[in-house]
Amino acid sequence: MDKQTLSFQAEVKQLLHLVTHSLYSNKEIFLRELISNASDACDKLRFEALHHNELYEDQPNLEVRVSFDKDARTLTISDNGIGLSAEEAIANLGTIAKSGTREFMDRLSGDQQKDAQLIGQFGVGFYSGYIVADRITVESRRAGLKPEEGVRWSSEGTGDFEVETITRAQRGTDVILHLRESETDFLSRWRLKSIIGKYSDHISLPILMRKEEWDKDKGTYVLKDEWETVNQAAALWTRAKSDITEEQYRSFYQQISHDTEAPLAYTHNRVEGRSEYTQLLYIPAKAPYDLWNRDKRGGVKLYVKRVFIMDDAEALMPVYLRFVKGVIDSADLPLNVSRELLQESRDVKAIREGCTKRVLSMLEDLAENQPDKYLAFWREFGAVLKEGLGEDHANRERLAKLIRFASTHADEGVSLADYVSRMKEGQEAIYYITADTLAAAKNSPQLEIFRKKGLEVLLLTDRVDEWMLNYLFEFDGKPLHSVAKGAVDLGSLQDEEEKKKAEAAAEAFKPIVERLKETLKDKAKDVRVTTRLVDSPACLVADEGDMSGHLARLLKQAGQSAPKALSILEINTDHALVKRLDGSAHFEDLAHILFDQALLAEGGQLEDPAAYVKRVNALLVG
Repeated sequence: MDKQTLSFQAEVKQLLHLVTHSLYSNKEIFLRELISNASDACDKLRFEALHHNELYEDQPNLEVRVSFDKDARTLTISDNGIGLSAEEAIANLGTIAKSGTREFMDRLSGDQQKDAQLIGQFGVGFYSGYIVADRITVESRRAGLKPEEGVRWSSEGTGDFEVETITRAQRGTDVILHLRESETDFLSRWRLKSIIGKYSDHISLPILMRKEEWDKDKGTYVLKDEWETVNQAAALWTRAKSDITEEQYRSFYQQISHDTEAPLAYTHNRVEGRSEYTQLLYIPAKAPYDLWNRDKRGGVKLYVKRVFIMDDAEALMPVYLRFVKGVIDSADLPLNVSRELLQESRDVKAIREGCTKRVLSMLEDLAENQPDKYLAFWREFGAVLKEGLGEDHANRERLAKLIRFASTHADEGVSLADYVSRMKEGQEAIYYITADTLAAAKNSPQLEIFRKKGLEVLLLTDRVDEWMLNYLFEFDGKPLHSVAKGAVDLGSLQDEEEKKKAEAAAEAFKPIVERLKETLKDKAKDVRVTTRLVDSPACLVADEGDMSGHLARLLKQAGQSAPKALSILEINTDHALVKRLDGSAHFEDLAHILFDQALLAEGGQLEDPAAYVKRVNALLVG
């Protein structure tokens, strides 16, 4: 193929402009990304060679080399991994997934250091080379192709790139950075070695650099032809825990997760028994941008006998623990294991169960011994952990103890055990209410009698809560009961005088209630006198067995149809507005206003807002 000049995809142009003009606060991350890409290329070769050993050609030892030329002002990262064909060079270096670019752009915060760290998360690490280089040349040959089928790709990172066929004896890839005048410090062996030690020490392949020695005649250090390994070149998880420092654990986490922060917790264990494997699992401190994408692969890498098999092996961790990062290295699985086989393997099931229990143990330890840390975890990942109550029957009791809520006693961090310990004598149920926001839940008229009697109510405002309640029926023998469903029955917590007063009010207001039922027959399933209200004139509740108004709204927002179920209107006979109904010439208007206000108070939407406004205005001027 003769030399061709091709244009970058529009999204790449956007990205390159951003990289070359904005992300300068942490320049050294480019080396981490390019070494990580080189390591991935070697892992891919190792995997493909399981079935095609000839791909190793005459180089069975995989490695990454970092070299520089001060005179030419070039820095080169080389690997003898899988390499690129000409078609792959055009496809992989000229385009990126549009959705990935859009997500990348959306996540930018203006904090240059944090923005720079996003590069690796979106699979666009190659372009980070333009942080320090004004031109990048890539020379490569894919394993298995002939020497004359090599490719050279070159670009200044502006609008286009050049590509041509070359003869290249060695398989693999050289990424040659032509450094800007201002980036001389990256032409220093000491500087490069320190960056490798900081970011890439735990790459399981050897990273080689040429040795230096002092030249007396020149009065400077000169490079020798002898190469040496400058990283540990041993997988971190294979080493004894006693030989690994906290800093090394943190550095490895940041390498595999592209996270700038330290993990919240981690666990490193060798498991022996029916299935033998090593696990190194981390809980991040912050939620990733795509946490709510349940289709996203998990964050656990699978190795078999230290051979990398696949990224994001979702079969090794349940979906509700998709935030967990780490490595699992099995001694039992076959090297040619596929995603399909992972779904069916008994060994994988045992690994999945073991890793799930280990993660839950980490969370239990945080909750018991470091409650502030656990609360920080809960703020980031709590809503996702709740999914486990419906998905993981075997661990439902453990998960129920880990769930945290807001309540009328505290804005966050309330466990079900906390709630039960504070229950009033004679209280038989755990009370809760669901709402769109914490403010809406706190101010719901349905809480008034509970607040008056000092009864704690859990305030559930996550979208997943209504779904979770299908699986969380009781805790410690105490049933969960919605304050917005059915008639309020506080049992022994309501004294005889209150009961008699309520019965008398119901009898006295019977004609008004009957008239309200007739007036609101198209809106309300029923109308009744209530004892749950103290300050508000009316509220809406769902009948036992019916869907709550909150859940119906959530389904509608999600584009799903909800079964039509009218709510029950409950009225407070002590309220002036309700008393005004008796003998009012505006009975029908007042009735509709009572209903509509109750609907608004619970977060619902009026079917006819204009009619509501018209009725209110008529009463205001009447």
